[in-house]
Amino acid sequence: MPKCRMDSTDLQLIALLRQDARATVATLAHKLGVSRGTVTNRVKRLEDGGVITGYTVRLRPDTEPDLITAWMSITVQGNQTREVITHLLGEPGVAALHDTNGRWDLLAELHAGNLNELAAVLERVRLIKGISGTETSIHLQTYKLS
Repeated sequence: MPKCRMDSTDLQLIALLRQDARATVATLAHKLGVSRGTVTNRVKRLEDGGVITGYTVRLRPDTEPDLITAWMSITVQGNQTREVITHLLGEPGVAALHDTNGRWDLLAELHAGNLNELAAVLERVRLIKGISGTETSIHLQTYKLS
């Protein structure tokens, strides 16, 4: 488990890298409103702390037939939705995040390469402060009507 404390700038940086891991330090610094040195230092600290474990290429879903997809319904305690969303956007296993109504507050689409990776994602998400409950369903098959 990583022992690297993250603030909102770290989480924003991770979200930007998730959108484009090839973004230049200058571009990231401009978007975050910080210096290039700050970005470089934070990326190194996040890598050294085990938060960022690598960089990858995103592929079309049909090119990864063995990818495990799951949906996690999330209940948030009190008025902590914004903080929980910020943390979830920094979680590499969260492919998409949706605000919902009804019994659950959020719906997260999770991607993992295998069941062990999925278990690690579930553990990290469940440890986020402000999450009071979750329910996860693994995608098995898609049926199309047309």
